[in-house]
Amino acid sequence: MLLVVTATELEMRPLRQTLAGLPAWMPLVAGVGLLETAVRLSRFLSENTVKLLGIINCGVAGAYVGAGPGLLDLCLAERETMADFGVGLEAGVEDFAPPLAPASFPLDGPLLARALEILTRRGMRFWPGNFVSVQTASGQEGRGELLRQRHRAICENMEGAAVARVAAEFSLPCLELRAVSNLVRDRDLGGWRLNEAAAACAQAAAMLLPELSRGW
Repeated sequence: MLLVVTATELEMRPLRQTLAGLPAWMPLVAGVGLLETAVRLSRFLSENTVKLLGIINCGVAGAYVGAGPGLLDLCLAERETMADFGVGLEAGVEDFAPPLAPASFPLDGPLLARALEILTRRGMRFWPGNFVSVQTASGQEGRGELLRQRHRAICENMEGAAVARVAAEFSLPCLELRAVSNLVRDRDLGGWRLNEAAAACAQAAAMLLPELSRGW
C-alpha cells in the first residue's frame, strides 16, 4: 500500500479520478504549509494500522526562471530543503552556525530510481532536481533567483520538506513529484495553471503507482 499525500483537495481531486481503479493506495490531504503537513501526516502515520510501502507526495510547484522546467512540466525531487530556515539577511537566508536542526533531506533513493526508470520507459518527459520548501511563496523573480542559485533548485513548494522529514522519521521511502503551475516571476496569478498542473501530476502518478505498488 502506498500513501499519496497532497496539500489541497484541488491537487487530490484528479488523483482520485485517475487512480480510481487502483486498490493499493490511500489518499491524505495534509494541508498547506510545513507545519500543517507535518502535524497531519505524523498523526495519520501514528494512527494508521495498514503496512505502507512508502509515501508519494504529489502536487504543483513554481519553477524557477532559467532552471529548465516550464509550465506543466513534471519535476521529481532529488532533495528537499527548507529554504526559509536560518538567519534572514538583506541578501537572503544564511544557515545557522552551528546547525540547529536538519534543514535538507535527500530523496534520491531506490524509489526515485525506480520512478525515473518507469517514466523513461513510458516516454514521459520529466525534470529531476533539487526542490525547496518555503513558508512564504516567492512573489518576486529576484527572490526566486536567490533561492535557485543558493540551493541549485528547479522549483519551490510549501510542504515537500515536511513530508520528506516525517517519512524519514517513520522509516518510509518517499517520492515527490510535482507539475509546474507557474514560473516564479513577479506575482501575476493570471498566468498560473493550477488545475492543469494538478491533472498533469495525476497523469504521471497513474503511470507510476501500478508498478510502484508492487515494490522496487
